[in-house]
Amino acid sequence: MKFCPFEKVHIVDHYGIVEEAANRVGAVREAVGNSVDILLDFHGRVSPTMAVWLEEAIRPYHPMFIEEPVLPENVDALARFAAQSRTPVATGERLFTKWSFREVLEKGAAAILQPDPCICGGIFETRQIGAMAETWYAALAPHNPYGPLNMAACLQIDACTSNFLIQEFVDPIGLGGGYLKQPFVVKDGYIDLPQGPGLGVELDEEWIAERPLGNLPDVGRWFHQDDGSVADW
Repeated sequence: MKFCPFEKVHIVDHYGIVEEAANRVGAVREAVGNSVDILLDFHGRVSPTMAVWLEEAIRPYHPMFIEEPVLPENVDALARFAAQSRTPVATGERLFTKWSFREVLEKGAAAILQPDPCICGGIFETRQIGAMAETWYAALAPHNPYGPLNMAACLQIDACTSNFLIQEFVDPIGLGGGYLKQPFVVKDGYIDLPQGPGLGVELDEEWIAERPLGNLPDVGRWFHQDDGSVADW
């Protein structure tokens, strides 16, 4: 279960924002118990200062990781946060090729890498990033909000990566319902590796042809409530 526990946070904000976020995570932990993992995604919307406060307050609820506690472009800032955090740090969905990930590993900025095969350079580059992460005792958790074909690619990577941790997908499109002749099925938290040739899946081209792509919805923008300035996507 992954979610963002807050809406908007200024560079330096009221501690009440921190308490509200921690209460949300606490409520989820109480609802699901200790047998369900909680994953938090800050979406890079938080400054290092506020990220430290938030992690400290949320720590008692034992999230599996915090994803992008700060923007990943400044690896030194991410590393400073990681040094103060007891919660594992995850990052990688905005990084390109193994060279970007090498800096993250060398500076101890993350314990979990999230390369996306659609972004970082494909299946083989993702596999190399996973192998490189293994030498730093870091885990691989491929990023995938893009649908069933990227899901199929990620599953092939996951199956041959010894330090694979967890696979992201967006339900229901990520499982390929309609798009694939044999959609993926989650059983007890796991998905069987597809056995067909190539990526192991076959598109249902008739189903897709009957549903031409229309105008894509605007993903929206985040604005600060106090002054209306753009905050993030």
